[in-house]
Amino acid sequence: MAVISLKNVTYSYKGAAKPAVNSVSCSFEAGTLYAVVGPSGSGKSTLLALLAGLDLPDEGEVLFGGENIAALDLDLYRREYISMIFQAFRLFPLLTALENVCYPLELVGVKSAEAKRRARELLASVSITEEEMQRFPANLSGGQQQRVAIARALASGAKVILADEPTGNLDVENTQTVIDILASLADEQDYCVIVVTHDAEVADMTDVVYRMKDGVLTRER
Repeated sequence: MAVISLKNVTYSYKGAAKPAVNSVSCSFEAGTLYAVVGPSGSGKSTLLALLAGLDLPDEGEVLFGGENIAALDLDLYRREYISMIFQAFRLFPLLTALENVCYPLELVGVKSAEAKRRARELLASVSITEEEMQRFPANLSGGQQQRVAIARALASGAKVILADEPTGNLDVENTQTVIDILASLADEQDYCVIVVTHDAEVADMTDVVYRMKDGVLTRER
């Protein structure tokens, strides 16, 4: 059964000559790692923003658990049901790796000691050492920062992960590490993981590939 889906979704930016997303219908299921590929400007990131509830469609519906997200508290939806990972990591520069992962836990009322315990477990699960947990993002490599960002995404407990070019700033070795982590979340922990990427090799490592072109989405594999 689909965790999240789009039904005849169209979205246009103000003043644009054509829709960024044009009459898209598709479904995403738990336990699957998806790739959405396509050239710059094809609508990939807009599609991700619609799934995240950052924008709402002009036409059609984005459904989460069968319910139109337009009828939901979108702040709650993004805080508890959807997690995002970005190419630029977006870690808080003045917080340590541990504090970055504690932040979403404490935001929902988890007490400090318990937040630290859970954050340490999540960081250890993506191979961040205790010493690295105490570093600020500027003192971590790109691969380490992206793994911290994944741990922070997991901290909310959301079972849908939306990743916008998560390997765009990484070398080949770290790209493989990050995709392996995302694949294990889908395969072993039943997450729904959707990765927007320009990288054909990253797409080849996923279970299902969608291609976006001129706002139209088609299943490629």
